[in-house]
Amino acid sequence: MSSENPALTLVVNHDKAELLAHVLGERFPQVRIIVAPDSERLDRYIGEAEVLLAYHFPVELYGRARKLRWFQSLSAGIDSMLSIRDRVGDIIVTNVRGMQGGLIADYVMGGVTMLNWNIRQLLKEQAERKWIHRSVAPLADKTLGIVGLGSIGTSIARRAKSAGMIVFAAKRDISVPAESVDRLFGSDQLKELLPLCDFVVLALPATPETVGLIGADEIACMRRDAFLINIARGSVVVESELIRALQACSLAGAMLDVFEREPPPQDSPLWNMPNVIMTPHISGILTHYVERAFDIVTENVDRYLKGLPLRNVIDLRRGY
Repeated sequence: MSSENPALTLVVNHDKAELLAHVLGERFPQVRIIVAPDSERLDRYIGEAEVLLAYHFPVELYGRARKLRWFQSLSAGIDSMLSIRDRVGDIIVTNVRGMQGGLIADYVMGGVTMLNWNIRQLLKEQAERKWIHRSVAPLADKTLGIVGLGSIGTSIARRAKSAGMIVFAAKRDISVPAESVDRLFGSDQLKELLPLCDFVVLALPATPETVGLIGADEIACMRRDAFLINIARGSVVVESELIRALQACSLAGAMLDVFEREPPPQDSPLWNMPNVIMTPHISGILTHYVERAFDIVTENVDRYLKGLPLRNVIDLRRGY
């Protein structure tokens, strides 16, 4: 799809590139749109791209993307670009953050409920035709701590607060009060936050600074009856240390949607642990994901053509 005198050239790298190009072409006839759904065609056209629309940034092709001025990610995370963040110069980077917060909050609160009630054990007893009564503390008696209070963390805080929970959170800037959060902790106060929580939710971005953030020392700060929920990135947790704590019952359990390797190796102990719920990195996969993301994309293309500030601009120095 092309325009005789294009206002800009936009390359679409996605398995639904034809659909995206069609919608964009109808909305912006003045834009030259190149469909590059696979690596071969992306390699062929990356040198012509002023704008790249893709799920991941093709770091291996960066040296040839000489005309690139803007990368619009179809993901909330921009992990794929962090390795070259010191070399990208004035390239604008935007993402689609904000649209997944509600769904991920659903996932987290579902996980909190399952862990609180030990649903895995209840299902096991059902399968064994066992009828065993027990008492369960209401969520309103519990404290939930959120590490990372961006748009997703804020959605989780709001949902937890509506369940009557006490909500604490750790974030870089604590100078401004946060909605639905009872107490804020600085990013350097993690070891003060962790012992106070019944549930710890990791919702921070993957950056070089957050790799291995939750290791043996941090896990040791958590209470033995506490649970860890990770919807951030697997790299944030030292997985071997988490496994060790779960095996030793020095941590009550975990719900994990992300892992150091995805999928985890077949011999990973996590697969069979009775105190672990694993899901295949699905907490943020909305139905009609691409169509929802496109609302942000089309608005940003319109803003770009008009010379207006774009939505969801990423500060690559911070990684979010």
